[in-house]
Amino acid sequence: MKVNYIKDWELDESFWETSTSEIEYYVDDRNPITGSNIVKRQKLVVELHEREKATDYETAYNELVEEVAYTWFNRLIAIRFMEVNGYLPSRIRVLSSSSGRNEPDIMLRSEADLVPYLGAFSNEEQAIMVHASETEATVDMDAKYRMLFIKQANALNANLPHLFEKTNDYAELLFTPNYHDGVIQHLINDIDEADFDVTRGGQVEIIGWLYQYYNTEPHDYAVNITGGAVTKNEIPAATQLFTTDWVVRYMVDNSLGKYWLERHPNSDLKSNLDYLLPGEIQIVDSSENLEDMRFIDNAMGSGHILVYAFDVFMKMYAEQGYSSRDAALSIVQNNLYGLEIDKRAYQLAYFALMMKARQYNRRALQPEKVKLNVHVFEDTDTVSPEFLDALSGEYADDIKQIIELFNNARELGSIIKFDKTFNWTKLRENVEDIHTDALDIFGMNQSKKIVLEVLTIAEIMSTKYDVAVTNPPYLNKFDPDMKKYVKKNYADYSGDLFSVFIFNNINLVKIGGYAGYMTPFVWMFIKTYEKLRNYLVANKEISSLIQMEYSAFEEATVPINTFVLKNVPNDGNGTYIKLSAFKGGMNVQRDKVLEAIANPDIDYLYRTNQANFKKIPGSPIAYWASSNLYSLIERSPKFGNAFTTRAGMITGNNNQFIRHWFEISYSIMGISLDSRNAAKESIYRWFPYNKGGDYRRWYGNNDYVVNWENDGLLLRTTTNDKGKIPAHAFNLDYIFQEQITWSSLSSKTFSARLSSNHGLFDASGSFAAVPENSRMVMLGFLNSNVVNYLLGLINPTLNFQKGNVDSLPLVTVNKSIKQNINSLVTQNINLSSNDWNVYENSWDFKVQPLLLHIADDNLSIWYYSVVLTNLGAKNVPIFRLWGVK
Repeated sequence: MKVNYIKDWELDESFWETSTSEIEYYVDDRNPITGSNIVKRQKLVVELHEREKATDYETAYNELVEEVAYTWFNRLIAIRFMEVNGYLPSRIRVLSSSSGRNEPDIMLRSEADLVPYLGAFSNEEQAIMVHASETEATVDMDAKYRMLFIKQANALNANLPHLFEKTNDYAELLFTPNYHDGVIQHLINDIDEADFDVTRGGQVEIIGWLYQYYNTEPHDYAVNITGGAVTKNEIPAATQLFTTDWVVRYMVDNSLGKYWLERHPNSDLKSNLDYLLPGEIQIVDSSENLEDMRFIDNAMGSGHILVYAFDVFMKMYAEQGYSSRDAALSIVQNNLYGLEIDKRAYQLAYFALMMKARQYNRRALQPEKVKLNVHVFEDTDTVSPEFLDALSGEYADDIKQIIELFNNARELGSIIKFDKTFNWTKLRENVEDIHTDALDIFGMNQSKKIVLEVLTIAEIMSTKYDVAVTNPPYLNKFDPDMKKYVKKNYADYSGDLFSVFIFNNINLVKIGGYAGYMTPFVWMFIKTYEKLRNYLVANKEISSLIQMEYSAFEEATVPINTFVLKNVPNDGNGTYIKLSAFKGGMNVQRDKVLEAIANPDIDYLYRTNQANFKKIPGSPIAYWASSNLYSLIERSPKFGNAFTTRAGMITGNNNQFIRHWFEISYSIMGISLDSRNAAKESIYRWFPYNKGGDYRRWYGNNDYVVNWENDGLLLRTTTNDKGKIPAHAFNLDYIFQEQITWSSLSSKTFSARLSSNHGLFDASGSFAAVPENSRMVMLGFLNSNVVNYLLGLINPTLNFQKGNVDSLPLVTVNKSIKQNINSLVTQNINLSSNDWNVYENSWDFKVQPLLLHIADDNLSIWYYSVVLTNLGAKNVPIFRLWGVK
């Protein structure tokens, strides 16, 4: 049933006349609100009005609907998992039938059977039960089922309070399930029960996959925003990606597993770590108790990483002689920590860990016995002024500082930075001592609850861990608040949120501890992350890294790597696996990793010392280079030291200043050998513009012209809406000269060309100013296989910046070799030029090659005057006869 929550003042007042105290009509006379639902609707209206104060009605409405929807979705999935595995306290199925009937088992039980598990039935609920039994009408059976489902959900509050929170009455009004159609039937029929059943190979991780599926539409919307920032409310949808199972196992095996093996060299755990990469295990003398080991995922999503870490800890506890019952409770209460900004994901992570504990210990669903260390961030901007005024004593200022830091916690999350050490025990005692009264007209109790939870989260954030593993958010479209905070606190690592997490988490672990990540692999190569690379290479150890094939991870639109850092200075060789040659998705990547583990001599597994990376300008993580190549790069002069390279200009408004050349009258295009002087003449307005383009070597991609009338006066002085001139980087000393240019972004390999059209250069058409006596040799060098290989080391992202070319090593050649190269490059330019000009998209096009052998008197006037002209050809014979230029 679709409920129409219209504002009070928008209701059709004609229906008020027929309403009574027992039945109310709002939209029509067929869907009345009756009984206790009248009060629930009143509370709904109040809630919408309260939310509207902070935003607007439409936003408040949409957020409330989404919140209610995900709350019931989470509960449906949780109840399905519990009923399949027999974890419901009643052992009575709620969504399905154990005997294959259409009705779920709960529909066939009497009130007396259900009371011990669901609680007493009110008079209204009893009436619903009786009426459904008497009529067996679909609408009455649906009403009974809805009532029983809600009672079951409310009863589970005693077992799983952070998932089955006591519902607001209006949330019950908006939940209208039935068991014979819709989402419940899809859940039962479309997903094999074995996928939920832990005794038949099912895993609690299915909850995370279902959550990601639920999030598909908002995720796609958020990541495809163009030109704007991802807002605070959109961050969870934009950044939630369920981490592939084998990647989770790799990260945990090579961090937590390796940490344990270093301290327990005789452990049998190694035989259970399927994704532990080959490499030396350095023995560490340690007396640390297993109960004191701390593992955190501070962007935990739905808890996949924590769930697998639970399994690894269980093996450790078994080695130490613990029973599985005791081990399960100890792990969730002592070893595992998790933080998340998204409440719906947090609920599922909480549930997943509780189910892991319940798998080994039935007492896990007694919340007074189990306290998990997983939390969701909450903003503190709702803490009342009266509560702040009530703070006093030595620690009042510290508490207020923490409250201020967490004002925007639902956006900043785990990157909130503390600039001092706090006495968390004293701060908590101070808050707990604040007196609140029964009336609580100033919301003191709620404020106190929020602040105590924030202090718990803050203490978790400021604690050092043995291991931190996460799949951090990938986000660089910051809103103003986030951008300001990141720039202020993480300036050197502010290119993307994931790079902040890389820096943050390796410093979150103890000396000798490990941090594991799955991130885009651009941090390994491009200039934006150069400071991050330099910091890691100089101060930390890259223990292992797997670089995946460019498009292997279908859930993200970026190429991915996964890696483990150790919080020690570099002291040995890291293990690296390069999977870029293996297409076919994540399953293929997984199989190739397992092959490399089984056979460390395989040719795509590398062992190298990261000190080599500093020998290459920009310190790219080029682990596959040979020692000879590192040496060559280190000792050779660089291209950028010998020649000037530039990124071309940005017009600030391409739609206004750039055209395809065939859109412009040839008479006002300055395509000539004397373009510099032509640019100063008002008769000429448009000039050749090198804008990169597709993969093409030697010559070509002469597609565009730019408005450079009167030496670019209009382009160089036009302001935008903010009164600023956005156009810049004109490179006036280098325009209208023959240069070597290349496409900054390529779908293939690097390709350089001669810009013999004497034009200007765009930011996506970088160029090198090479003297004439070296120009052909350098063009040949840039188009060589050697450069292609070197650029693959320096930046394999196919986004070739001027700095990448600057870093190329140069080798001196003798005169005879140089002459030979000049000859070959000249031939290649001529061949490429002839190939380019044979098509109509060249402004030097003359005639179709197939027509060269047809006599002129056999060519029609229509062909000369219409076809060639429309295709933009300027050298049309009949036009010459007419004297038209």
